[in-house]
Amino acid sequence: MRVLVVSHGHPAFSIGGAEVASHALFRGLDAMEGVEAHYLARTGSPVARHEETPLMSLRQGPRETFVHLDAYDHRWISSRAIGELAGPVADWLRDLNPDVVHFHHLIGFGAEMLALVRRVLPQAAIIVTFHEYLSICLNHGQMVKTGHHRLCSRASPAECSACFPEWTPEGVHLRERFLKDHLLLADAFVSPSRFLAERHVAWGLPEERFAVIENGLAPSPSAPPRALAEGGRRGRFGFFGQVTEFKGLAVLLDAIARVPDSVWGDDAALMVFGGNLENQPEAFRTRFEALMQAAGRRARFFGAYRSDELPRLMGSVDWVVMPSIWWENSPVVIQETFHHRRPLIVSDIGGMAEKVRDGIDGLHFRTGSAEDLADKLARAMTEPGLWQRLVDAAPTPIDAAGCAETHLALYHRALAARRGANTPASTIEKPATKRPRVQASSALPVQGHGPRARAGAQRREVMR
Repeated sequence: MRVLVVSHGHPAFSIGGAEVASHALFRGLDAMEGVEAHYLARTGSPVARHEETPLMSLRQGPRETFVHLDAYDHRWISSRAIGELAGPVADWLRDLNPDVVHFHHLIGFGAEMLALVRRVLPQAAIIVTFHEYLSICLNHGQMVKTGHHRLCSRASPAECSACFPEWTPEGVHLRERFLKDHLLLADAFVSPSRFLAERHVAWGLPEERFAVIENGLAPSPSAPPRALAEGGRRGRFGFFGQVTEFKGLAVLLDAIARVPDSVWGDDAALMVFGGNLENQPEAFRTRFEALMQAAGRRARFFGAYRSDELPRLMGSVDWVVMPSIWWENSPVVIQETFHHRRPLIVSDIGGMAEKVRDGIDGLHFRTGSAEDLADKLARAMTEPGLWQRLVDAAPTPIDAAGCAETHLALYHRALAARRGANTPASTIEKPATKRPRVQASSALPVQGHGPRARAGAQRREVMR
């Protein structure tokens, strides 16, 4: 079987969870007997494009290819590079002729890439893995209300328009139909968490096409526990991930300032490992820098890190804190932390609450509450035996090989369905209430020259 894994980025250039997960799956598949795996990653500026073609190798692996695509509308998840897709990318797909095309994100490619694959490879199975709520939510796929950052439980044209007044309810509805029309070209959807799958089913995607498969980790050594001086304690806390407003670093920095000096002492510390700060809004950068300065010796910011550095960095901390103020899905950091046998302290919502069991292999705190988080940090440093008890109960994450084996079974079912067998059964644990199957609608009439008109015209061009 020939499988093409498609990612919006490559972990050699970006350490996001989706990039790490997609590349680990590619490596796991390629190591399996009878499977030939390929990896296609999108790149763009400042990487220079080849003069003759958007396709390039960038000297990665022998079956790892990059496609340079800069023209993209992130609000519509829509490509403006129709000529590139319908020309050299389509020719490359025909030559490769994979049996399965597995997307980890449509960012940078646009939903039109699904239509292109379906046209060029009519017998191939298309799989889409969701890593957040980007199709559902205009607010960077976070499902958080604009303004006051309240959690959002569902999307609707009226509510989304209230968050984004520049979008009329009709415009929100047209975007939804545009994305669903394209997503329904996929044979199966994968979600690393039950929570994320149920959100997409509630949005209107067919439940029977979903499978819940946890992200697999690439092989790496497990960091031993941090060496303690005689009488020392487990008081080093680590944050790993993108430094963005939704990751809750402001809550975490506020929380460490609330822990009494008598509890924090001279040996406790917060170590922040994360990149992308330079790309954040100025207001967030200013607030983050002010909070870091106010934290003084209690917190240190180490900046971005590479994947191969993670074991060493994990070895310097005792606890990992995930204070995200959005639902999250199944952050790879959780799997990595369990692999390195560290307990987690996480917000009590979404995929975090699903993956980390409160009082068993980690601790929950009330989302957005610096006071409650401060209490959990204090408990972590003062409760005898807590650290070891949580570590002993931590699960062993699925590795790339096990993840690849589970995906391969899904690919076989999807291919059988495409060739006339029964539709693959859903593997969502504890599925949500059954909802009517959503059928792909016919193309909506396109009028005028707005975003929907452009998106509709692009879709017809790619499908031609």
